[in-house]
Amino acid sequence: MSDIAALQLNNVGKHFGGVEVLAGIDLDVKRGEIICLVGRSGCGKSTLLRIIAGVETPDAGSVSMNGQEIAGPAAFVEPEKRRIGFVFQDYALFPHLTVEQNVLFGLKGLPKAQALARAADMIEHVRLTDLAKRYPHTLSGGEQQRVALARALAPKPDILLMDEPFSNLDRGLRDSVREETLGLLRALKTTAIMVTHDPEEALSAGDRVVLMQKGCIVQSGTGYEVHDNPVSRYAADFFCAFNKVEGTVRNGHLETPVGNFPHGGDLREGSVALAYIRPSAITLSPQGAGTDISGRIESKVFLGEIEQVSVSVPGLAHELRVRSMGRSPAEMQNVSLWVAPASVLVFTAD
Repeated sequence: MSDIAALQLNNVGKHFGGVEVLAGIDLDVKRGEIICLVGRSGCGKSTLLRIIAGVETPDAGSVSMNGQEIAGPAAFVEPEKRRIGFVFQDYALFPHLTVEQNVLFGLKGLPKAQALARAADMIEHVRLTDLAKRYPHTLSGGEQQRVALARALAPKPDILLMDEPFSNLDRGLRDSVREETLGLLRALKTTAIMVTHDPEEALSAGDRVVLMQKGCIVQSGTGYEVHDNPVSRYAADFFCAFNKVEGTVRNGHLETPVGNFPHGGDLREGSVALAYIRPSAITLSPQGAGTDISGRIESKVFLGEIEQVSVSVPGLAHELRVRSMGRSPAEMQNVSLWVAPASVLVFTAD
């Protein structure tokens, strides 16, 4: 039983009004795994979540939980019978119910004493015991999010689904609430799928990141894998603001105004391709002290721990963005550039 996936999607497809919004989705989720579904607006990630929850039905393929089909040609299990918890973007708390009553809402099938004990346990887990008799409108955004989480976890779901659960919180609060939430899910060994549009959140939150584009999964892996080894320009652009430098393929390398970089060998000799260069992969030094590739600092932006410098280079139509933990001297304007070859990605220009 332990080898059976908590959730399995096989060739799932969905159309709305003749428009294909999901196509050929295959995904296995292990027990206790936290998956982040990411992609640009309209890529199908929220629709996929709704199909797993049972709010939408697939037009093709099947969905199974713990080895049992819950949606597909052979069966359809009603949403309330799927043992799936859901945390909505707006939390969807009942305004006329207290924190305790909101958490109790999903425990109606239990004897009263057992339900009260379970609700109290979950409220304690999210550190809201002192606020149990309060109403949602008297709580902060972070507290409301924790109530929604406690309510979703109280019935001990096999899978927890979260649709942009932290997007309504300010930046600083979002980070701390996310860390607390993930810590609780891991402590409880909860299987969870979270939809987010935030690349940084996806990379830091999930055991596995699943990137979607136009209704398809284009890449899946750990945060490190999808960030460091994107399989396409779309995947690269989603997780990092690259410098894109055009060059010509010659003798196994891409020749550009900022250096020659090896490629995978599948590009046609003499063709035009793009070097994708991370801002952190460029090193600046005083002109003459480094390489023979020269540039000029045009502007600087101080971002706290990081300084971002814009550098113009002869032969490039656009300035390069350079990010560094160091600080470039105020008097340094003319510079030499060095790009770490191993960090450069090469893609076809079309």
